[in-house]
Parts: sequence; C-alpha cells; structure tokens
Amino acid sequence: MQDVKVYSLSGEGQAQISPHFKVREFACRDGSDPVFVAPRLVEVLEAVREHFGAPVMVNSGYRTVSHNAATPNSSPRSQHLYGLAADIQVEGVSPAAVADYAGQLLPGTGGIGLYGSFVHIDVRPGPSRWKG
Repeated sequence: MQDVKVYSLSGEGQAQISPHFKVREFACRDGSDPVFVAPRLVEVLEAVREHFGAPVMVNSGYRTVSHNAATPNSSPRSQHLYGLAADIQVEGVSPAAVADYAGQLLPGTGGIGLYGSFVHIDVRPGPSRWKG
C-alpha cells in the first residue's frame, strides 16, 4: 500500500511539501478539502524539476470522485482519486521528453501517460504506460 499524506487546503494550502511544491498545487480543482498526496509522487516530480531545471506545473493532482467523474476521459479507477497521480507540464520541455525521463525514474512501476500537451505520472505499484 502506498503512503499518502492528508492535508487541509484551507489550513495548509500554502505549506511547502518539498523544495518546489506546495500543498495547494495538488488540490482538487473543485476547491474541496482535504488534499491527498503521496510523498513518492512529490519525490518523482522533484526529480523531474531538478533534471530539467525548469518549473513543473501540476494541471491536475488529487481529484474527488465527483470531480473525477466530470473530467473528460477519466477512469473511474483513476490514480488521481487516491492522491497518487499528477498531470504535469514542464516549462520549455516536450511532453515526450518528460515521459521518457519519468520512465527512467519509475522502471517497472508507476503509470506514465503521454498526451499532446501534458504527461500523467502516477506512483501505482505496477507498471502502466499509454498514449492518450
């Protein structure tokens, strides 16, 4: 079972959870509280940030069941529901390059989905790779 931290968006939204990320960046876009985030996911995103030396924007982190259901093309078993996933963009870096590097960080584990303008990265126990 993956370790997941629970934060309060209203109480801890501005808190740094790593050198480059705050709790609010992983909050559900519906504004709900709490925020679920796996520390391993944050470690992977920090490694991406350090490798490319560029800001990482989290387009979507944790999602509530209702927000996930309203998100186009989302899975009812999405890793976003558990705080294990983030859809990201890296400033000035192609999604393909980000996905390739994420594959090096998550050999034999985790999910990596390559989309036109972003990359889905999750820290599920088994491997999953796809193009959206």
